[in-house]
Amino acid sequence: METVPAQNALNRIIAEDLISPANVPPFDRAAMDGYAVIAEDTYGATTATPVFLRMVGNVQMEMKPEINLGKGEAISIVTGGLMPQGADAVVMVEYTRLREEGNVEICSEVHPAENVAHVGEDIQQGTVTLKKGTRILPQDLGILAALGLAEVAVIRKPRVAVLSTGSELVDQSSKSALKIADVNRPVMMGALQDLGCEPVDLGIVPDEFSLIRSRLEEGLRIADMVIVTAGTSVGPRDIVPKIIDSLGKPGMLVHGVAIRPSMPTGLAVIDGKVIVSLPGYPVSAYIAFLEFVRPLLSELLETEFLPRPKVKARLSRRVAGVLGSRTYVRVRVAETRKGYVVYPVRTSGAGILSSLVQANGFLIIPEQIEGYEEGHEVEVELFRPVEHEENGR
Repeated sequence: METVPAQNALNRIIAEDLISPANVPPFDRAAMDGYAVIAEDTYGATTATPVFLRMVGNVQMEMKPEINLGKGEAISIVTGGLMPQGADAVVMVEYTRLREEGNVEICSEVHPAENVAHVGEDIQQGTVTLKKGTRILPQDLGILAALGLAEVAVIRKPRVAVLSTGSELVDQSSKSALKIADVNRPVMMGALQDLGCEPVDLGIVPDEFSLIRSRLEEGLRIADMVIVTAGTSVGPRDIVPKIIDSLGKPGMLVHGVAIRPSMPTGLAVIDGKVIVSLPGYPVSAYIAFLEFVRPLLSELLETEFLPRPKVKARLSRRVAGVLGSRTYVRVRVAETRKGYVVYPVRTSGAGILSSLVQANGFLIIPEQIEGYEEGHEVEVELFRPVEHEENGR
């Protein structure tokens, strides 16, 4: 937990129930410009048969009225002004006319409490205003301002170290015809920032046991969680699971999951800290991040992330699943003259990062489903807006 200035608290997570130290508003005040009155004095007032009240003063902002309103009297008042003693309603200025002789013509009746904001009507002192685990939104900043709170206690941002492994990888700033740009680290670090975490860049290490081990040890020392990509399958260079097991207990808890295309994903715990071993292919790594890392970060932040919006639409063609595995199909959802249509992204390889860019959602096929036929209505999780097609194809 840490304390941050209220103006810097947007998107941070409330660390403890925020108990209101005051009433909002702190006093009965006018909710409209007009005249503070005794409601009963206005009963029956219409444009044709107005009621006349004697004006006995006015109330401006930050002014404490010294007049105790009596029967048959009215006091001019501005929005936010402190209600005078004896008044129980406000007639909007639009339904009044001030006469030269000092009388106020009332053309519409009001009832008790009408156009009045009562003490504590918005927030009552001693009540829970923002619950622990709430992500602070712009409207919540308004609540902090209304309560006069300059600081707020929030959950410390989890530090998550990100390491890429692979002798074939180089940073995106480097150029080599025989090397591959590391895209997993930028994706992972961006995803972590998006969830309110502090990413720590551990860089790239080649497929060497001692180098990977040393970098993972550094990550465990400086971060709350470590993400490592590649080297987690069953090939001769896939040594990450063995390295993780050499770091401490209990080591690898899961190696291999029933998700396509993220099967080689691994989960480990070393001395109370989590290591998530993600596949090297970018699409596989990102899907595994969503499925496993995101829920773990939710626990660290002691909050629940907002679920992705979902939309129901009909398939433009058949899509296949894999019995026994949950299958993530990258799709494009478009609104046409025929309704919402789902177009599976044809480039489906786990290494084709552009398939995530071309798509705007995931169609998740459950483990027990072999696939869906053309025209079947399915539910898609969106990560970008639905497209609009003018030709309605």
